[in-house]
Amino acid sequence: MLRLALYHPQIPQNTGTLLRLASCLGIRLDLIRPFGFAFTDKKLRRAGMDYIKFADYKIHDSFEDFQRECADRRLVALDVGDSSVRHHDFRYALDDVLIVGSEHYGFSKEHLDKIFYRVKIPMIPSRRSLNMAISAAMVLSEAMSQLNLYSKDEALVPS
Repeated sequence: MLRLALYHPQIPQNTGTLLRLASCLGIRLDLIRPFGFAFTDKKLRRAGMDYIKFADYKIHDSFEDFQRECADRRLVALDVGDSSVRHHDFRYALDDVLIVGSEHYGFSKEHLDKIFYRVKIPMIPSRRSLNMAISAAMVLSEAMSQLNLYSKDEALVPS
């Protein structure tokens, strides 16, 4: 099933927001260390509200641990690079893992080079960036739409 991953998240509110989103949509969320905050941070809890206890998430100690677990899946990075395809032109698959880079620095070159598929959200060129949680939600929504997924009883179900 479609999954979402956060690579080295730095802002607890974004992580809390995406834990809440994952919980509401029945999406698995993978969190890849290191984090820029303690997982017990009040801001994380405030943004995630009481949804965090229902979220399906896993914390990975390293990118390599995450990559080993997802070896049979396509990793799709949200990246602003020139080689990236517009997110709405990409054809998503049910076993894709959408991976969002760190709010402060995106991905390390070493790790990004290991992710073959890359998508970007088209923006006005003079604008620097979108919020990481908003970007993740936009791309996740496009993937869910293409795959005709809907939420039923807290789980995504292909129609």
